[in-house]
Amino acid sequence: MPNLIQNRVEECFKIAENYFQRSFTRPEISFKLRGQKAGVAHINENRLRFNPTLYVGNPVHFLQHTVVHEVAHLVSYAVYGKHIRAHGPQWQAVMRDVYSLPAHRCHSYPVQSTAKIHYLYKCQCRQREPFALSGQRHARINKGMSYICKLCGAKLMYLNEQVRR
Repeated sequence: MPNLIQNRVEECFKIAENYFQRSFTRPEISFKLRGQKAGVAHINENRLRFNPTLYVGNPVHFLQHTVVHEVAHLVSYAVYGKHIRAHGPQWQAVMRDVYSLPAHRCHSYPVQSTAKIHYLYKCQCRQREPFALSGQRHARINKGMSYICKLCGAKLMYLNEQVRR
């Protein structure tokens, strides 16, 4: 799998180099992307990340569209500068004119949704149900951030309980 994606990335850059008559620095490629995103282009780091799970379920479309979509981000930023919109007219032109593909922003791959762990917090309000905070917010609290109830103004306190939602 990584070789097919890496080869497709290289093909895309060669097509862009031929079109723009210039060379492009090749990005670092990572396959450590999970969740709903099929691919991500990190412009400032010249890095592409791809979701191997979504590739396995949709290999042909992934190579033909998703890989090109992400490479088009790096190409459009290299050609037009870093102040363009991610899916703006310049990126759309690269997709359409360079790669002869429609400029779709999102994929339609089926994504397996799993129940997430939420952490229960309570304020001073007597009738209020506990707040179910995400893992990200729970981690922020553990690093020193605090959340305040808008009704009573009290700091939320962890109940040492978790739920799956």
